[in-house]
Amino acid sequence: MYKRILVPLDGSKVGEAALAYVEELLSDLLPEAEVEVTLFQAMSSLTPSIVAGEARASIPYTKKDMEQIKKKAIDYLGEAGEGLRSKGVVVGTRVKTRMGICNAAEEIIKAANEINANLIAISTHGSSGLTRWAFGSVTDKVLRGANVPVLMVRALKRVK
Repeated sequence: MYKRILVPLDGSKVGEAALAYVEELLSDLLPEAEVEVTLFQAMSSLTPSIVAGEARASIPYTKKDMEQIKKKAIDYLGEAGEGLRSKGVVVGTRVKTRMGICNAAEEIIKAANEINANLIAISTHGSSGLTRWAFGSVTDKVLRGANVPVLMVRALKRVK
Protein backbone atom coordinates (compact mmCIF):
# COMPACT_ATOMS: atom_id res chain seq x y z
CA MET A 1 0.00 0.00 0.00
CA TYR A 2 1.01 3.63 0.04
CA LYS A 3 3.73 4.49 2.56
CA ARG A 4 5.01 7.78 1.15
CA ILE A 5 2.68 10.18 -0.62
CA LEU A 6 3.80 13.41 -2.29
CA VAL A 7 1.20 16.19 -2.53
CA PRO A 8 2.35 19.15 -4.64
CA LEU A 9 0.60 22.41 -3.74
CA ASP A 10 0.68 25.73 -5.57
CA GLY A 11 -0.74 27.94 -2.83
CA SER A 12 -4.28 28.06 -4.22
CA LYS A 13 -7.47 26.62 -2.72
CA VAL A 14 -8.02 24.71 -5.97
CA GLY A 15 -4.54 23.24 -5.57
CA GLU A 16 -5.47 21.96 -2.11
CA ALA A 17 -8.33 19.80 -3.45
CA ALA A 18 -6.12 16.70 -3.41
CA LEU A 19 -5.68 16.95 0.37
CA ALA A 20 -9.28 15.91 1.05
CA TYR A 21 -8.84 12.83 -1.13
CA VAL A 22 -5.60 11.89 0.61
CA GLU A 23 -7.37 12.23 3.98
CA GLU A 24 -10.18 9.98 2.74
CA LEU A 25 -7.74 7.44 1.30
CA LEU A 26 -5.86 7.28 4.58
CA SER A 27 -8.95 7.18 6.81
CA ASP A 28 -9.33 3.45 6.14
CA LEU A 29 -5.65 2.77 6.76
CA LEU A 30 -5.04 4.75 9.96
CA PRO A 31 -3.98 4.33 12.70
CA GLU A 32 -2.39 0.97 11.87
CA ALA A 33 -0.62 2.07 8.69
CA GLU A 34 2.57 4.07 8.88
CA VAL A 35 2.14 6.64 6.14
CA GLU A 36 4.16 9.79 5.54
CA VAL A 37 2.72 12.59 3.46
CA THR A 38 5.09 15.21 2.06
CA LEU A 39 3.61 18.53 0.99
CA PHE A 40 5.71 20.13 -1.74
CA GLN A 41 5.92 23.49 -3.46
CA ALA A 42 8.26 24.57 -6.29
CA MET A 43 8.91 28.24 -6.98
CA SER A 44 10.86 30.33 -9.47
CA SER A 45 12.64 33.61 -8.87
CA LEU A 46 11.01 35.10 -11.96
CA THR A 47 7.97 37.31 -11.54
CA PRO A 48 5.31 37.74 -14.19
CA SER A 49 6.36 39.98 -17.03
CA ILE A 50 5.75 43.71 -16.91
CA VAL A 51 4.35 45.02 -20.18
CA ALA A 52 4.49 48.67 -21.25
CA GLY A 53 3.37 49.19 -24.81
CA GLU A 54 5.38 46.73 -26.86
CA ALA A 55 8.16 46.44 -24.28
CA ARG A 56 8.18 43.48 -21.92
CA ALA A 57 10.50 42.68 -19.02
CA SER A 58 10.67 40.03 -16.32
CA ILE A 59 11.97 41.29 -13.03
CA PRO A 60 13.49 38.50 -10.97
CA TYR A 61 13.18 38.34 -7.22
CA THR A 62 16.40 38.92 -5.30
CA LYS A 63 17.95 36.17 -3.21
CA LYS A 64 16.62 37.91 -0.08
CA ASP A 65 13.12 38.02 -1.61
CA MET A 66 13.34 34.30 -2.35
CA GLU A 67 14.32 33.54 1.25
CA GLN A 68 11.21 35.38 2.48
CA ILE A 69 9.03 33.66 -0.12
CA LYS A 70 10.44 30.28 0.89
CA LYS A 71 9.66 30.98 4.56
CA LYS A 72 6.08 31.90 3.66
CA ALA A 73 5.79 28.71 1.58
CA ILE A 74 7.03 26.59 4.49
CA ASP A 75 4.47 28.27 6.79
CA TYR A 76 1.72 27.72 4.20
CA LEU A 77 2.58 24.03 3.78
CA GLY A 78 2.62 23.62 7.56
CA GLU A 79 -0.88 25.08 7.81
CA ALA A 80 -2.12 23.03 4.84
CA GLY A 81 -1.01 19.83 6.57
CA GLU A 82 -2.86 20.46 9.84
CA GLY A 83 -5.90 18.39 8.82
CA LEU A 84 -3.73 15.36 8.14
CA ARG A 85 -1.64 15.88 11.30
CA SER A 86 -4.81 16.02 13.41
CA LYS A 87 -5.60 12.50 12.17
CA GLY A 88 -2.19 11.17 13.19
CA VAL A 89 -0.47 11.32 9.80
CA VAL A 90 3.22 12.21 9.71
CA VAL A 91 3.42 15.27 7.46
CA GLY A 92 6.67 16.63 6.07
CA THR A 93 7.21 19.72 3.95
CA ARG A 94 9.63 20.52 1.13
CA VAL A 95 10.05 23.75 -0.77
CA LYS A 96 12.17 23.97 -3.91
CA THR A 97 13.24 27.43 -4.97
CA ARG A 98 15.14 28.06 -8.14
CA MET A 99 16.78 31.23 -9.33
CA GLY A 100 15.53 31.64 -12.90
CA ILE A 101 12.95 29.44 -14.56
CA CYS A 102 11.51 26.54 -12.56
CA ASN A 103 9.84 23.64 -14.34
CA ALA A 104 7.25 22.68 -11.72
CA ALA A 105 6.50 19.26 -13.23
CA GLU A 106 10.18 18.28 -13.30
CA GLU A 107 10.65 19.46 -9.71
CA ILE A 108 7.60 17.47 -8.57
CA ILE A 109 8.92 14.31 -10.23
CA LYS A 110 12.38 14.87 -8.71
CA ALA A 111 10.87 15.36 -5.26
CA ALA A 112 8.83 12.16 -5.63
CA ASN A 113 11.99 10.26 -6.54
CA GLU A 114 14.00 11.82 -3.69
CA ILE A 115 11.49 10.75 -1.03
CA ASN A 116 10.81 7.39 -2.73
CA ALA A 117 7.13 8.27 -3.00
CA ASN A 118 4.81 5.50 -4.09
CA LEU A 119 1.94 7.89 -4.90
CA ILE A 120 1.66 11.48 -6.11
CA ALA A 121 -1.68 13.14 -5.31
CA ILE A 122 -2.09 16.32 -7.35
CA SER A 123 -4.93 18.72 -8.05
CA THR A 124 -5.70 19.91 -11.53
CA HIS A 125 -7.06 23.35 -12.27
CA GLY A 126 -8.93 21.99 -15.29
CA SER A 127 -7.50 24.50 -17.74
CA SER A 128 -8.38 23.97 -21.36
CA GLY A 129 -8.18 25.66 -24.71
CA LEU A 130 -5.74 28.51 -25.16
CA THR A 131 -4.65 28.61 -21.51
CA ARG A 132 -3.67 24.95 -21.57
CA TRP A 133 -1.96 25.31 -24.95
CA ALA A 134 0.01 28.39 -23.86
CA PHE A 135 1.05 27.22 -20.40
CA GLY A 136 0.72 23.45 -20.60
CA SER A 137 -0.60 21.38 -17.76
CA VAL A 138 1.75 20.64 -14.89
CA THR A 139 -0.54 17.78 -13.89
CA ASP A 140 -0.38 16.21 -17.37
CA LYS A 141 3.41 16.49 -17.40
CA VAL A 142 3.63 14.84 -13.98
CA LEU A 143 1.27 12.07 -15.08
CA ARG A 144 3.38 11.36 -18.17
CA GLY A 145 6.77 11.70 -16.46
CA ALA A 146 6.30 10.06 -13.06
CA ASN A 147 7.24 6.45 -12.48
CA VAL A 148 4.72 6.02 -9.63
CA PRO A 149 0.92 6.15 -9.65
CA VAL A 150 -0.59 9.64 -9.86
CA LEU A 151 -3.93 10.49 -8.27
CA MET A 152 -5.31 13.46 -10.21
CA VAL A 153 -8.04 15.42 -8.46
CA ARG A 154 -10.06 17.98 -10.34
CA ALA A 155 -11.52 20.61 -8.05
CA LEU A 156 -15.31 20.55 -8.24
CA LYS A 157 -15.55 24.31 -8.51
CA ARG A 158 -13.21 27.18 -9.14
CA VAL A 159 -12.08 28.94 -5.99
CA LYS A 160 -10.79 32.49 -6.32
